[in-house]
Amino acid sequence: MAAAAATTSTTAAASATRLFADKTTSTFSKSPLFKPLNKTSPFSLTRKISSAKNPLSDVVSSFDQNLILDDDEDDKPREECGVVGIYGDPEASRLCYLALHALQHRGQEGAGIVTATPDGVLKSITGVGLVSEVFNQSKLDQLPGDNAIGHVRYSTAGQSMLKNVQPFVAGYRFGRVGVAHNGNLVNYQTLRAELEENGSIFGTSSDTEVVLHLIAISKQRPFFLRIVEACEKLKGAYSMVFLTEDKLVAVRDPFGFRPLVMGRRSNGAIVFASETCALDLIEATYEREVNPGEVLIIDKDGVQSLCLMPHPEPKSCIFEHIYFSLPNSVVFGKSVYESRRRFGEILATESPVDCDVVIAVPDSGVVAAIGYANKAGVPFQQGLIRSHYVGRTFIEPSQRIRDFGVKLKLSPVRAVLEGKRVVVVDDSIVRGTTSSKIVRLLKEAGAKEVHMRIASPPIIASCYYGVDTPSPNELISNRMSVEEIREYIGCDSLAFLEIDSLKRMLAGDSQNFCYACFSGDYPVLPSGIVKRVGDFVDDGLNGSIDSIDGGWLQGSKAQKGEDLGVNYEEEEDGKVAV
Repeated sequence: MAAAAATTSTTAAASATRLFADKTTSTFSKSPLFKPLNKTSPFSLTRKISSAKNPLSDVVSSFDQNLILDDDEDDKPREECGVVGIYGDPEASRLCYLALHALQHRGQEGAGIVTATPDGVLKSITGVGLVSEVFNQSKLDQLPGDNAIGHVRYSTAGQSMLKNVQPFVAGYRFGRVGVAHNGNLVNYQTLRAELEENGSIFGTSSDTEVVLHLIAISKQRPFFLRIVEACEKLKGAYSMVFLTEDKLVAVRDPFGFRPLVMGRRSNGAIVFASETCALDLIEATYEREVNPGEVLIIDKDGVQSLCLMPHPEPKSCIFEHIYFSLPNSVVFGKSVYESRRRFGEILATESPVDCDVVIAVPDSGVVAAIGYANKAGVPFQQGLIRSHYVGRTFIEPSQRIRDFGVKLKLSPVRAVLEGKRVVVVDDSIVRGTTSSKIVRLLKEAGAKEVHMRIASPPIIASCYYGVDTPSPNELISNRMSVEEIREYIGCDSLAFLEIDSLKRMLAGDSQNFCYACFSGDYPVLPSGIVKRVGDFVDDGLNGSIDSIDGGWLQGSKAQKGEDLGVNYEEEEDGKVAV
C-alpha cells in the first residue's frame, strides 16, 4: 500500500492538496488558526452570543458543579424530525407508535400521535422524551381509529418546548386538521408577519403553525386544495402528513429536500414515513417515494395524486446518506448502506495510508469503515465500543476526569489498538471538539499512529432546510485548513471525502442533491428573517426575536445562485456580525 496519498494517482494527488493533511510531510502554516472567510455576504445579521449553547447549562452549574451537560452531543448535525402517516388499519395508533420507534434516531426530544376516531374526532397525545417514554398501553388505548399521523422531534430545548411538540391539531370553520412536518421554512417570518397583521394569533413558536393558518384562511374547496394553496406559498423544506376526519394527505416540497416514502401493508393500509426502516418494522412493503412537489390524497376512494407546481430540479439532502438515515433504509431511491460503503472505498483509494487496522467511530462511521477496510485490504475491527445507556447529563466525580463525556460513551479496546497504526473513520467533523477527544482516547489506549478519514466533504456552511448545524463561525472547516484541523485534533493524518469524488459516485443523479453545507450555494435563498435551524427557542415569556438563542439570517434581494459566503468578526458590544 502506498505510504502517502500524494504518491498515488493524479486524482489522489489533487485530493491530497485540498483535503489531505499528513503530519510527517506537511509544512504547517504559522498563521492564526481561526481565519475569517474571504467572501462578502449579501446578508447582514447581528446575533447575540449566549454563555452556553444550551441555556440549561447555566442553571445546572449554579446548583451542582459536578453535574455536567454532554456538549459532545452537539458536535454532530441533527436531523430535525421524522413523520409517519397510516390510513386504513384498525391498529393505526399502535403501528404509528412502532414506526416512530424505528425513526427515533431522527428526533429524541418529543413525540406525538394523532388519530381520527370512528366518529370523526381527532384525538392527540404528545409529550417530551423518547417514544417509549411518551406512550404506553393506556395512552395508545386512548387513540382509537383506522387513521393516524405521528412525529418525533429534535429541537433546541426551551421552557415552552411541550407546546411545540407535533403533530399540531387545529380547528377551523369546516372541521379539524392535524399536521406533522419534517423540514424548515425559510420564509416563515415573512408569512407569520403577514398573517399576524391580518389578525392571526399564534400559539407556538414553530414554523409548522404557519401552514395551519394558511389552510384556515384559504377559500379553496375541497379541503385538499386548501393544502395545495397553502404549500404553494411556502419556501424551503417540507415533507408533511395531514390528517382530517376522513382523509390522509402527504406532501413534499418541490425540491424534495427531506425524504418521504409510501408503502402498503398486506391488509391494504397505506403507510407514509420519513424512511423505509419504519415500513420494515410494521411489515409494510415499500412502493415508492412521494415525488418532489407531489400531493397524495388518501381516502375511501383510494389514492389521488396532484402536482403542487412545475417543480425545479430536485435537491435532496445528501446528509441523509452520510449521517442521518439508518443504513438499512432506502432514501431517495438509493441504499444508504451502499452509499456509505462506497464513501469508505473512495477514501481508501484517494487517501491511503500504511496502517494495521481500520476502526470506526460508532455508529454512523461503521459502514464507511467497512468499505475502507475492504478496499485497503486491512482488517476492520471494533476498536471503540459505544455505550447506548448514557443520558444527556452526568454526575462527575469531584476530581475532574478529562474528556469525561466522550469516555462515558466510547470505550477503546486496548487489545485492538496497542502498538498499531490505526485508521479511524467518522462520518463528519463539525466543531472538531469530539474528534480531538477521540484521537486522544485512542493514543492513551496505546495506538502508535491515528489517521482520521472523514466520509464527507468539509462542512463550511449552515443548513436552512431542517438540519441543526452550528452557525458558520462555529464550523471548524470554515475556519481552518485541513492541516490546521489535523494539528488541532492531534491526529497523524487527516483526509476528507472530496466533493467532486462524491458527485462522481452519484453519477447521473449528482445534480439532484443539495450540497449547500459543503459549498454555501443554497437552492432556495432565505427571504426576510429566517431561522438558521429547527424550531425557535421560545423564552416562555414574550417570544421576541431578541430572546431567541440561535442563528438568524437577514434576507436580501439576492437572486438565486448568488454566493452566500459569510464574514464573521467580533464586535465590541459582544455580538457577532454575519
